[in-house]
Amino acid sequence: MLLTGTEGKRRLKRERESQREHGQVESDIYLHNRERERERVVMGTCFSDRRGGMEGVGGAGGAQGRHAGPVALGPTSQTEANAAVDHFFNSRGMRGLYVPLELSLSASKLLDMDVFSKSDPMAVLYVQKQDGKLQEVGRTEVVLNSLNPAWITKIIINYQFEMVQNLVFRVFDIDTKFHNTPVKSLKLDDQDYLGQASCALSEIITKQDRSVTLKLQKGPGTSHLGSLTVHAEETVASKQAIELILRCTRLENKDTFSKSDPFIRISRRVESGALIPICKSEVITDNLNPVWRPITLTTQQFNSKENPLVIECFDFESSGNHDLLGRIDVSVAELERLHRDRTGTNFYVNRHGHKKVLKGQLFVDKFEEKMQYSFLDYISGGFELNFMVAIDFTASNGDPRMPQSLHYVDPAGRLNSYQQAIIGVGEVLQFYDTDKRFPAWGFGGRTPNGSVSHCFNLNLLPMETEVVGLEGIMGAYSTALHSVALAGPTLFGPVINKAAEIATQSLSSNQNKYFVLLIITDGVINDAKETKDAIVRASDLPLSILIVGVGSADFKEMEILDADGGKRLESSTGRVATRDIVQFVPMRDFLAGGQVSIVQALLEELPGQFLSYVRSRDIKPLFAQQYS
Repeated sequence: MLLTGTEGKRRLKRERESQREHGQVESDIYLHNRERERERVVMGTCFSDRRGGMEGVGGAGGAQGRHAGPVALGPTSQTEANAAVDHFFNSRGMRGLYVPLELSLSASKLLDMDVFSKSDPMAVLYVQKQDGKLQEVGRTEVVLNSLNPAWITKIIINYQFEMVQNLVFRVFDIDTKFHNTPVKSLKLDDQDYLGQASCALSEIITKQDRSVTLKLQKGPGTSHLGSLTVHAEETVASKQAIELILRCTRLENKDTFSKSDPFIRISRRVESGALIPICKSEVITDNLNPVWRPITLTTQQFNSKENPLVIECFDFESSGNHDLLGRIDVSVAELERLHRDRTGTNFYVNRHGHKKVLKGQLFVDKFEEKMQYSFLDYISGGFELNFMVAIDFTASNGDPRMPQSLHYVDPAGRLNSYQQAIIGVGEVLQFYDTDKRFPAWGFGGRTPNGSVSHCFNLNLLPMETEVVGLEGIMGAYSTALHSVALAGPTLFGPVINKAAEIATQSLSSNQNKYFVLLIITDGVINDAKETKDAIVRASDLPLSILIVGVGSADFKEMEILDADGGKRLESSTGRVATRDIVQFVPMRDFLAGGQVSIVQALLEELPGQFLSYVRSRDIKPLFAQQYS
């Protein structure tokens, strides 16, 4: 299916949420056996215009692709080629960051509930849901006669960056008569309660050793119940990856008035014989001897060096009916041999049930094994996510004194849309910011000095940009509503440039910071050109921009800033953004409730944006920097 423009983008977003909710993964994401025999293949996730389609497949597809020699590689080249693949999987409900963690539990100095022996403790993990109810996640085994147990059984929990996952640990002394009862069958009401401890999962994984020690309590004022230590580890056994530079020669020309526009797709063959796509390159236009940008494949993608892969080369067609130029059956081990021996291997096509070997060949110009560090490696190693916020003070929000205003502060305590976005995003990000001092600005308002400012300090202090904690943001926001007159127009450029300035300054002193700017606005921006230029410049910096649209305005321009469709933003001078750094979400899409919150929708792309930045600059986690 061809999805075009805003309608297609919105549909992809709806499908993404629907499939995520129902756990659907399309089984037909690749060609069936019969289709694999055809030369012409219809491929999804393409766009109606030619340039959009090229970018949708996996790259800018611009003039640089016209060279017959190697493509000039920028600092982000190794991640650019796979941007469309990320979009391909995300649009089908496959989360960018949904990491299984293994929790190891131990306790010390537990309360002794037994008369003639020591307690026989078991630990139970719960997750606190949004309604406050506890949902059991898992149980350890029972350790006999111990007040200092180190449980062997690990509890698996899925870490989701975009949510605050509040954990509750309860420890029970299992009565002797139940020692032969399976752990899962134990009724906890029949056991002696030794105490509980709680924390957010984020608190654990942000520690350098991914461990926290918590005091056990039974209620307010209780003490001397011992402590519980929790340690988290990723369940992924290997972080090994390979970086490839692939080149072709003498490809078949499928075009009449020009040369073919080739791109490659790499797939893994599973036991059933089906092919699962794991990577696509960018399109190189008008070239029969292309050299693609570096491609990185993780062990998780190809499983083992001996696992069979299929590499296919296509001639790009804007209609989505790409012409097959040939395929190769190969493994990672064979790709390594091709690189070592500096030899090529021929493509083939199936014609009438027979394999026809073609003149075109594939060469491996680079084969390098390296470590592919995860988001958790960086965060637990000391990297910080620094939260910044900018609030729209334009007149279109309505008089803050009136209940219908988007800025109305309800005396009953009900949060307005601005407050909801600040609290929701801030509660997640504050765990990743050690000093919890957040730059906060307003824009589009008339400040007490009588002038309209498009980037003023929210606390109205001329020399102090930062406020302390979420309470500081909320307090400064409330004060500003009484001191700043709503005005206009709506300009994003100044606040984005200010955030970019802070991110730039951090590079000279500390590479271990990444900045997240939350912009909350009610209307159409009046400086689209300046905003696009600012975003494209900022795409080189450790910065992501989250935009929340409140109210009922037409946010079509905002959707253009968010490159979810695979087409990266372009500046007024023709420069294409180094990477996608914007995520836009309209608040009204989430007012009806549902399983996915606005905070989840806002933050789901952030870990990927963070990784695209650090990987493109070969920035390693702190522990890896120390060892190297």
